[in-house]
Amino acid sequence: MSGADVLERACRQHRGRVLATLIRLLGSFDAAEEAFQDAVVAALTAWPRHGVPREPAAWLLVTARHRALDRVRREGRRAGKELTADAPWLRAGPADPADVVAEADALAVPDDRLRLIFTCCHPALAPEAQVALTLRTLGGLTTAEVARAFLVPEATMAQRIVRAKAKIAGAGIPYEVPGRDALPERLDTVLQVVYLVFNEGYSATAGDELVRHDLCGEAVRLGRLLAELVPAEPEVVGLLALMLLHDARRGARVGRDGSLVRLGDQDRAAWDRDQIGDGVRLVETAMGARRIGRYQVEAAIAALHAEAPTSAATDWPQIAALYGVLHRLAPSPVVVLNRAVAVAMAEGPLPGLRLVDQVAGDPGLERSHLFHATRGHLLAELGRRAEAIAAYEQALALAGTTAEQDLLRARLAELSACSARRPVRAPSCPRRSGGRPR
Repeated sequence: MSGADVLERACRQHRGRVLATLIRLLGSFDAAEEAFQDAVVAALTAWPRHGVPREPAAWLLVTARHRALDRVRREGRRAGKELTADAPWLRAGPADPADVVAEADALAVPDDRLRLIFTCCHPALAPEAQVALTLRTLGGLTTAEVARAFLVPEATMAQRIVRAKAKIAGAGIPYEVPGRDALPERLDTVLQVVYLVFNEGYSATAGDELVRHDLCGEAVRLGRLLAELVPAEPEVVGLLALMLLHDARRGARVGRDGSLVRLGDQDRAAWDRDQIGDGVRLVETAMGARRIGRYQVEAAIAALHAEAPTSAATDWPQIAALYGVLHRLAPSPVVVLNRAVAVAMAEGPLPGLRLVDQVAGDPGLERSHLFHATRGHLLAELGRRAEAIAAYEQALALAGTTAEQDLLRARLAELSACSARRPVRAPSCPRRSGGRPR
């Protein structure tokens, strides 16, 4: 593997951890991001020349620290001189490359990323800005990817992130995990952030990779940290269960050729049964607290999918009922869309389509390829192929990943071929099973 390939992998896997520590050391989001980028540029020159370091993340962290010091000295500002005198992070680093890992260990602490999440989720920030800033900084998502996750234009999201950084700096928001008395007011947003990081890893919004394993692993790790921090909070346990149950299916979602494999077509023997068992036990633990929340309900839905031996054996009526409960707890057009799929599987495509049409026109869903693909799927099931093709074409125009685009193209080709042969469903045009069209 070339130095450039190793660098790209290191940035994807370790950016959040390195950046979280740099923010603690430098006290500034922008300074930390600049230092990290300086380190990446340095690596592009140093690694091909001297070889890939044994600990790429440690190398990036220490180099970023040194580049930040160089920047302060070069600018020669009064604040910089004071910082050099007072802050231990600005002392000269080790000259021997063998000492880089030791210095990185001294600079880092295990819960820097947890500190970063709680800093970004301070109640002084608007809720949407809290989540966006954490996804951009800790999750390493681009502004465009964060905008897709929120179903808003990229320019709108960029403004939110800039304002959130300025608010943290101007208000002097501390970089710390709050005391237990302050946890409840931030916990909901923190859970939302962790789940959005997981979702971006599990179903990437753009690019050639459908699954970003680094983000999935990071979200699960953060979920475990939160469960250790507040073990008596059932929603924290529910979220961890939910992520484990979805993550257990991660390897079966992509075929050997990189194609997307929908839930109904996945090889269930490839699912991680041990992880499913852990997730189911956590669902039972969370539900036992008798304080039901959205993540517990979502985890219960995931458990029903995970425990079904086949797609046909899935308890779709129960899943549809749970989505009804979820909509009462956390109403949203996305929940209605998911419930529509379950209703279609339990009762037929027409009741499902009626639910989908209830949320048609929602600005966020209109920008989501999943809405149009779901609608196209149900229209095709009803034999309304011309409308189905139009819906799938809209979905294709909005899909961000290569795997999703390929699946939608294949579905369009299938529908077009069937339409050319017969105006109604022919035996050679099989009904699609499975819930979500992904």
